[in-house]
Formats: sequence, structure tokens, C-alpha cells
Amino acid sequence: SSGINAEYGHGIIKSPSVYNAMLAVDRSDYCHTREAYKDNPQPIGSNVTISAPHMHAHALETLAAHLQPGSRALDVGSGSGYLTTCMAIMVGDAGRVVGIDHIKDLVDLSKSNTARSHGHLLNSDRLQYVVGDGRKGYSAGAPYDCIHVGAAAPTLPQPLVDQLANGGRLVCPVGPSGAIQDFIQLDKDQNGAISKKKLMGVVYVPLTDKFRQV
Repeated sequence: SSGINAEYGHGIIKSPSVYNAMLAVDRSDYCHTREAYKDNPQPIGSNVTISAPHMHAHALETLAAHLQPGSRALDVGSGSGYLTTCMAIMVGDAGRVVGIDHIKDLVDLSKSNTARSHGHLLNSDRLQYVVGDGRKGYSAGAPYDCIHVGAAAPTLPQPLVDQLANGGRLVCPVGPSGAIQDFIQLDKDQNGAISKKKLMGVVYVPLTDKFRQV
């Protein structure tokens, strides 16, 4: 909880819903290293990392208005399942969150991680993990009020934009692998018109296919 309080004190976390969700999800359930609570990325296998806590806080805070009770959300590149679980807590009993990853081992890991303390989310179908190419989204659960992409794409994947509901928000790192990328916020208004803005510079692992990743 000291790390979460630090993000709150630094002004990254402003919303009670984000604070409470991050406090409810123990990072050590999702990051099995001695440095689980340090504010930097940690390896989780398959050449993938769990993001630093401050980046999780930024992502959830940016999406908070679209992670309300009853919202539908998609987490692309769900990895450890940490952020996906936070999202599922925020959308409440009437909401639905899908985490998608193309590595079956990671999907199995995310399920077992979530089951440690939040198995009820899986049992109730409030949270579902699927194996698939996240660049194509997950049309079976669309449209989504918000979409989080946890890996960098060369350009914004059009299927994700298409699966975003009117009034929804998508966040995605965009840029070349191994270089500074732009953390992009894309909003779709009630008429379907799209606007984008750059939030900050980031460095994420690439959003790629499983054969290039493992």
C-alpha cells in the first residue's frame, strides 16, 4: 500500500475508484519477484514485463471516467493480469472486462494470478481472459467503453478503434520498438467522431505476434 499511497501523493492517482482498485489488487500476486513493489517494470516470462506501478496508475486514471459500474472494457496484452483485474474491480458487478494475449502461457498465468485473491471475478464472468491476437481486438465482447493496450504498436490498430463504443476512450503506446513511443489517448464522441492526443513519452515492449515474441 505504500507504493499506492506514493502515487496518490505524487498526484498520479486522483480518483478514489483508481486508488481503491489498486489497493485491492496485491501486485505480488502478479509479479513473482523480490522487487514486486518497486516502481519499475518486472519480468513475468515470455519476454514480457509487468508495467511499473506508476504506469498502471496513469493508465487507470486516464480511463477512470470510462471504467464506471456497468462499463465494458478490453485490455490488450493483458500479460500478468494485474491491470485487467483492477479494471474488473472498477466496473463492478454489472461490468465486463476482457483481457487478451496471444501467448497461452501468459493467459494461463493471468488466470492463476487473479484466482489467488479475486477468483470470484473469473467465476462470475465479470473478468474473462482469452488467447488471441490483440491487434485484432475481441469482437465477441465489443463494443467497449474503454480499451487499454499494454504494448507499443507501430500505428493504432484499426480493429481496436472500430470496436470502441461511441463515447469511449482508448489508450495505446504508439511508435517504434526500442525507442521512445507516444502514449496516445483516442476518444470517440457520441457521433463516432475521433480525436487523439499525446499524453507522454513511454517505452513499452512491442505489440507483436507470438512467433516474434517468444
